[in-house]
Amino acid sequence: MKKLNLFFKENIFAYTLLLPSFIFLTLFTFYPTLKSLQLSFYSGPMTRLEFSGLDQYKEVFTDEIFAKVMVNNLLFMIGTVPTSIFLAMYLAIWLNKRMKGSALLRTSFFYPTVIPLIAVANIWLFIYTPQYGLLDKFLQMFGTSGPNWLGDPGFVMVAMIIMIIWKDAGFFMIFYLAGLQNLPRDVYEAAVMEGASPWQMFRHVTFPLLMPTTLFVMIVAITNSFKNVDHLYIMTKGGPDNASNLLLYHIYEVAFTNWDLGKAAVLTVILIVVMLSITAFNYLYLDRKIHY
Repeated sequence: MKKLNLFFKENIFAYTLLLPSFIFLTLFTFYPTLKSLQLSFYSGPMTRLEFSGLDQYKEVFTDEIFAKVMVNNLLFMIGTVPTSIFLAMYLAIWLNKRMKGSALLRTSFFYPTVIPLIAVANIWLFIYTPQYGLLDKFLQMFGTSGPNWLGDPGFVMVAMIIMIIWKDAGFFMIFYLAGLQNLPRDVYEAAVMEGASPWQMFRHVTFPLLMPTTLFVMIVAITNSFKNVDHLYIMTKGGPDNASNLLLYHIYEVAFTNWDLGKAAVLTVILIVVMLSITAFNYLYLDRKIHY
């Protein structure tokens, strides 16, 4: 008992500082999560929900739209995460060198990050507009024209992926710049003395030492691939034929267009499980293989 009292006396100040954050986490994270889990076992209109057990889960897992949305989200994640990370790493290594205009270039590449996604969607909506858009105007200079980028199911996901890479790469670049500037210089000096080529130094020195940064950036990028859906409301609304629909936007449609709170709660639980599984895999498995 004395040890317990001593523990609280020594840590009471820290717990006091953490209390406001814990209250906000409880109100806006823990409680909504538990409420969604509870609602997932109910069905019917919002005014008279009835307990349905696992029926809602069976309905969701046999839904063709849900299957298509999950495939879309997987493709979206595969398309955006690796490309954004490697592009950000390349830009950081390039801009980490001392050269004229590096500050201006860093600002230019980071600038898309500070633009709200709604504004980015409007910018790229103009770029992708058939015939009159910036992309088609550029292609017309070579005597050709592009497809209906946002109206063709075969091209719409590619168009979304390119836009998100453009927005996220500069944000991730800042983390890599910070990581590069904290790497030990003596390791590079030893590599130069041993006659290592630039590629060998990147492969055997820079890349392994940047793995902690890469893990963090990868988790953020994967999270973004599941939560960046504002652009869908402006550009495609999940179309055509759900070709660009993603899980979070599907939840929004089910909850606030169809007013099916039970099904939306099931989809929310699935999203939470997916995100927790990815995060757990990264921290519990990949984190152990990283050199700090």
